[in-house]
Amino acid sequence: MRVLVVGSGGREHAIVTSVAKSPKVDKIFCAPGNAGIAALAECVPIGAMEFEKLTAFAKEQEIDFTIIGMDDPLVGGIVDAFEAEGLRVFGPRKNAAILEGSKAFSKDLMKKYKIPTAAYENFTSAQEALDYLETAKMPIVLKADGLALGKGVLICNTLDEARAGVKELMEDKKFGSAGNTIVIEEFMTGREVSVLSFVDGKTIQIMSSAQDHKRAKDGDQGLNTGGMGNFSPSPFYTDEVDDFCKKHIYQATVDAMAAEGRPFTGVIFFGLMLTAEGPKVLEYNARFGDPEAQVVLPRMKNDIMDVMEACVDGKLDTITLEFEDNAAVCVVLASDGYPVSYEKGYEITGLSAFEGKDDYYCYHAGTKFDDQGKIVTNGGRVLGITATGKDLKEARAKAYEATEWVDFANKYMRHDIGKAIDEAR
Repeated sequence: MRVLVVGSGGREHAIVTSVAKSPKVDKIFCAPGNAGIAALAECVPIGAMEFEKLTAFAKEQEIDFTIIGMDDPLVGGIVDAFEAEGLRVFGPRKNAAILEGSKAFSKDLMKKYKIPTAAYENFTSAQEALDYLETAKMPIVLKADGLALGKGVLICNTLDEARAGVKELMEDKKFGSAGNTIVIEEFMTGREVSVLSFVDGKTIQIMSSAQDHKRAKDGDQGLNTGGMGNFSPSPFYTDEVDDFCKKHIYQATVDAMAAEGRPFTGVIFFGLMLTAEGPKVLEYNARFGDPEAQVVLPRMKNDIMDVMEACVDGKLDTITLEFEDNAAVCVVLASDGYPVSYEKGYEITGLSAFEGKDDYYCYHAGTKFDDQGKIVTNGGRVLGITATGKDLKEARAKAYEATEWVDFANKYMRHDIGKAIDEAR
């Protein structure tokens, strides 16, 4: 098989790494890819939103199967564009990717089909939002309706913070048109857990749980980022939680989308809050999480191509997902100053230390080759250093050990990824 992966981050590097293990696959392309992906795939200088160029490339290169990694092209309708050309592609169509593309849509869907989530209201008028806040209970959460690189969520502890948040999202347009509509919802407390799943439109298969660290600084301080690290499995995702979610959330979401005439094929990411009243949905994503993919995929025993083809063919019920009885931890090495402002173009050294090691992974997120062929930093999140171990404690120790193998000028990371593991003991 000839496979094309669309995207350029750590998630796509993790997908390409899994695809490369499949005996079915002869050749991998990645558009646009990055310096790390280039070791496994032929990188093609086509942007993820250049649908016409991508479909033309897929036809010209006789691509057998395309995997869409990123949210923007999915929400923009890239799957529809590929299918219109008769090409096999993994991911939800535009009318299903709205599950992530519009938080207002997903909240309304959950309310209609009685899927547990936080109480909320949607607003298209800044003044109406401000009026609502006058009688609302603090703290409260403001969410931009559209895509905002995982950063369009504001947790406001006071009324003044909430007013400023409405101004930031709806009037100042910090996240552009994503803030034309906002969701204001109750603040939930509890442990957060991420659960990825494969879906074929009717059947859902759950992957191993994971837990993200969104804030930039230790102790969950600082601004929201795209994710500073992750671990899998989550010790807080118990059999009891799993049973509840299977009964009230997972299949219910797939059935709800089908009932709305929006059958979902691909990956649904469930962001859950384990509240005192039981698990509730914080958010949906319509693709692998980043860096969730970097800790879940290394633990999956299945040939990823078997699973993805089963999703596209509507035969996911013939697959049994299996995961190693181990653990994985990912620590993101970022550029100091992320997510606000940071410098790029610094040489990365020490990457060869990962060669030939089966239990260590260095996933490239923001890297490129410079004019001299050296690998340099090219983003806020630069590398995802992942390690597997017999348990979370061992995996965490190994991941932090491996963060010392590589270096670049403004390297920054959190030092408490997975610290909650020890608290759970």
